[in-house]
Amino acid sequence: MAEKRKSIRHWVQFAFSVFTNGYLAGFAGGRIFTGRAKGICLPGLNCYSCPGALGSCPIGALQSVLGSRGYHISFYVFGFLMLIGAVLGRFVCGWLCPFGLIQDLLHKIPFPKKYGKIPGDRWLRLMKWGLLIGFVILLPLYAVDAFGQGKPWFCKYVCPSGTLLAGLPLVLSNPSLRQSIGWLFAWKNVILVSLLLLSVIVYRPFCRYLCPLGAIYGLFNPIAFCRIRLDTDACTSCGACRKACKLDISPDRTPNNIECIRCGDCIRSCPHQALSFTFPGRQQKPGEKLHPQ
Repeated sequence: MAEKRKSIRHWVQFAFSVFTNGYLAGFAGGRIFTGRAKGICLPGLNCYSCPGALGSCPIGALQSVLGSRGYHISFYVFGFLMLIGAVLGRFVCGWLCPFGLIQDLLHKIPFPKKYGKIPGDRWLRLMKWGLLIGFVILLPLYAVDAFGQGKPWFCKYVCPSGTLLAGLPLVLSNPSLRQSIGWLFAWKNVILVSLLLLSVIVYRPFCRYLCPLGAIYGLFNPIAFCRIRLDTDACTSCGACRKACKLDISPDRTPNNIECIRCGDCIRSCPHQALSFTFPGRQQKPGEKLHPQ
């Protein structure tokens, strides 16, 4: 039953990725979809320049607005991020992000030894906050050209999802682009290949260390409508949930940790049913004592 529920999550990830990147003519012709849907943000890290993308990435949209001359805030983009964060938190990362699915599948590849974390994990997790503050917000705002226009720094210099879903398909299908690629494209591929290889032995390295969108959604985890409920009376601190968590979180201590992607592995592993998904308004069971959120 646990494996069946886990496969349901992967099917949801796959279906959402196909649905939001379903412009097949774009992949066939090496061109980007430019319909009206492109003005709508998608919840996950979904590159605007992907030939099949039917919507926009919220991180790319945020940089575009902050870097555009005369516009320093977009109520739509900020409102979208706050709405999705308040409702789902990092549930988006675990269930709706295409690049999250790719990392999940790579981690299923057999390897002699899998690692729960890498040396310096605690400090490396801070990198996504540095990228969010520096590359997504400050640089697009203040590192501008003579016309007052900023660049999408994170998308241009870091984002591996954009390289895999947009850069490579466009370069492979456009001879003119292949003739103009240079050091930047090579650098982006170094980042991409490094993360893909690391994903085989460490669960979701990009989500852990580099994703600014995950950092934003993580802030909402403790207060989001969708969160994890811990019945402290039923919990025996057996450690089963901690062992099941691939992100090295302790759900029996911090069930709504900002790093949690809501994959549900801890819930499935608990032998006492002490953990569950919950929404505000759900009635408390008689005698149930809940972990303070």
